[in-house]
Amino acid sequence: MSDKIFIFDTTLRDGEQAPGNQLNMVEKIEIAKTLETLGVDVIEAGFPISSPGDFQSVVEISKAVSNPTICALTRALKKDIEVAADSLKYAKSPRIHTGIGTSYNHIYHKLRSTPEQIIEQGIQAVKYAKSFVEQVEFYAEDAGRTDNQFLAQVVEEMIKAGATVINIPDTTGYCLPHEYGEKIQYLIENVPNIHKAILSTHCHNDLGMATANTMAGILNGARQVEVTINGVGERAGNTALEEVAMAIKCHNLGLVTGINTPKLTHASKLVSRLMNNFVQTNKAIVGKNAFAHSSGIHQDGVLKMRQNYEIIDPKDVGVDTSSIVLTARSGRAALKHRLQKLEFNLTKEELDIAYENFLILADKKKEINDSDLIILINKEKRRERRLIKVKKLQVVCGKSMIPTATVTLKIKGENQTTTAIGDGPVDAALSAIKKLIPFKVHLEEYLVQAITGGTEDVGKVSVIITHDDKTYYGIGADTDVITASAEAYVDAISKIFAHIK
Repeated sequence: MSDKIFIFDTTLRDGEQAPGNQLNMVEKIEIAKTLETLGVDVIEAGFPISSPGDFQSVVEISKAVSNPTICALTRALKKDIEVAADSLKYAKSPRIHTGIGTSYNHIYHKLRSTPEQIIEQGIQAVKYAKSFVEQVEFYAEDAGRTDNQFLAQVVEEMIKAGATVINIPDTTGYCLPHEYGEKIQYLIENVPNIHKAILSTHCHNDLGMATANTMAGILNGARQVEVTINGVGERAGNTALEEVAMAIKCHNLGLVTGINTPKLTHASKLVSRLMNNFVQTNKAIVGKNAFAHSSGIHQDGVLKMRQNYEIIDPKDVGVDTSSIVLTARSGRAALKHRLQKLEFNLTKEELDIAYENFLILADKKKEINDSDLIILINKEKRRERRLIKVKKLQVVCGKSMIPTATVTLKIKGENQTTTAIGDGPVDAALSAIKKLIPFKVHLEEYLVQAITGGTEDVGKVSVIITHDDKTYYGIGADTDVITASAEAYVDAISKIFAHIK
């Protein structure tokens, strides 16, 4: 049996027909060219008879790409097949994908037919498609719920009629992995002419097992997989191309695909953007968090050796590097690593202080970014140099209340406390600070600036004050703008203390 797994991508057919995933012609061609670069073997470009747009999509995609086989979907009807053949006239390697339902539900309740009529209709469809193209793929719709003995009979007859690929769809995502794998194995062992065709998987994700079922199919002899980028598709979606490609690459199964895996992330982002279909952050392989580490234990392990918590090298799927995401659960190792990248080389004592301040900030914010760290470290360095520090700050304000601030400052080693009112909470805080200062200052400029945006962001406050015709600058930062304002004001005043000294 061949060790090559053929990748049949149906993003532009099964994926695009899902609600909200519709694409225009330019977008379809862009995705098709990306799929060609990615290395897929077959592109299912559309269902030509369904609409003039789908027909034209198959025509234009056939013109736009050269290497992959271009496939068009049909029902087991002569008119469908004729239209599909016409749409494929420019394809260098055309394939017609025709088929019919084979499960009890489909035969009796959808098609109002009989097993014998189903087989005969399938045979006629395959033979008619074969009169137009060499490559004919037959799908036994709802094969996942089809009796294996009857399915084997269908498959044998379709191969006799000329089918080169037999698609075994788990149309409703019903199968468990062992059931789907056993179904593929049963066909290989009980269809006499099975060696004349390639068995293909086509699994849906209604129970979250599309990739598991696809892998079970491969391990039991299927040699084509029908997949989509990001797993897009009807209802809960299809098997994700990137998951199957990397599962095969990661495990020593003696199998290969032609997928250029470092291009997976680009393909994922393109499909997500053009379909306006958000990729969940914890999506395997291509999700934002697929190579992100927040837990302190995991971060420490990854920093010591990537393989401790990563079975895939991020570069293998087109991601530059893993992400060490700093949160309240991060440890000292992760903080030190990030600070070193920012060229802050702290002593153990300095790191201990920085880590304490980091945890305080991390409890206020969901995630700490580089800008936050730069502010945090510089803020601590400025505080250490100051002769005056804010020890406590409490502000009371609200509708029908006069803003009142109570401030405790440590001035030259002694704590001093006072209370003041103001026109607003910031004014009240600055007024209280002024009462504790033994000289007059005047606020010339006050500027509040968000660092990265968002209600939990660190606010940066810059102030300019004057004293004895001299100008002094101060900077403060905090998730609370009143605290940041007080820190900035004290930062500037501390420089006056230093000058007087």
